[in-house]
Amino acid sequence: MSAIVVTWGDGPTDGRCLAVSDGYTAEMTYSRAGAARLIIDQTGAPDALREQGAGEAPARRAVEDARAAGVETIPLYTFARAQTGKHPDWQDVLA
Repeated sequence: MSAIVVTWGDGPTDGRCLAVSDGYTAEMTYSRAGAARLIIDQTGAPDALREQGAGEAPARRAVEDARAAGVETIPLYTFARAQTGKHPDWQDVLA
């Protein structure tokens, strides 16, 4: 598997984060709950990227960006919520 490239598409009320590797794309979508909260509402990755870290990459990027901006995250989607449980270092950005 080649390196995972993560891009962030941010809009005024929602957006998405993409992780691309070997021509496949994993996606995480989010919506904003005011200026201080980011709701992770959907994640998805094709089978070719499963167990490769491509699903985690957008969530990690969301945590890093939220931390830098002083924003809290609400991981509604099951995968995102599970990832926060696996990463104690992400707890500081949970709402």
